[in-house]
Amino acid sequence: MTAPALKLMPEHPERRLAVAHAHALSRDGLATLFALDERLGAIVSRAREPAIGMMRLVWWRNALAALDCEPPPAEPLLAAAAALRPDRIAGRELAVLAEGWEVLLDDAEFGSQTTAAHARDRGVGLFRLAGRVLGRDSDRLSDAGEGWALVDLGRNFAPPARCAALLDQARAPLERAMATRWPGALRPLGMLTALALQDVRCGAEALRPPASPRRLLRLLAHRWTGR
Repeated sequence: MTAPALKLMPEHPERRLAVAHAHALSRDGLATLFALDERLGAIVSRAREPAIGMMRLVWWRNALAALDCEPPPAEPLLAAAAALRPDRIAGRELAVLAEGWEVLLDDAEFGSQTTAAHARDRGVGLFRLAGRVLGRDSDRLSDAGEGWALVDLGRNFAPPARCAALLDQARAPLERAMATRWPGALRPLGMLTALALQDVRCGAEALRPPASPRRLLRLLAHRWTGR
């Protein structure tokens, strides 16, 4: 894989740890995917006016899709995204991640259809692309990405009253994803999946803060065991 022009890392400490446990040749690509996801999510979380947030997401969606036919503009994250092409990741596939965030700006209540579309386009899309970067495809990545996105949505974006429902919605796909031992190459994603399932089992009233000692121990336990 060709390394991105500028090395990027996600800001979230647990995702940084997951990236650090990926194979050396995969780290830059995995970091780019999570950094892109965080950039898109930040647009949603900071959008005081949905219309302005939508305009910014549409700009990113169009810019990502344009990577298939023209050089990236002077934006480090787009340059890093363009460097994912040797992993057969097209700009139009990255643009779907932006679509997964756009739906949240159309529905302030985060209804079930909205959250399902978000989990599909953002979560499933992100984990399947990450699996490609890690060099290992697996059907479990769809369930893992769906559940992880729903839990992250409940923890960080949805109205508090919706958190418990989102955790319940995430339970079935996460339990399927964690039913058997994860292969070593995919354990960076398994680490995040294991944490999401832990959140579901704790419940909305008992969520621990990111990078707390018990959460870090769960991450490392999965890295060692695949469970």
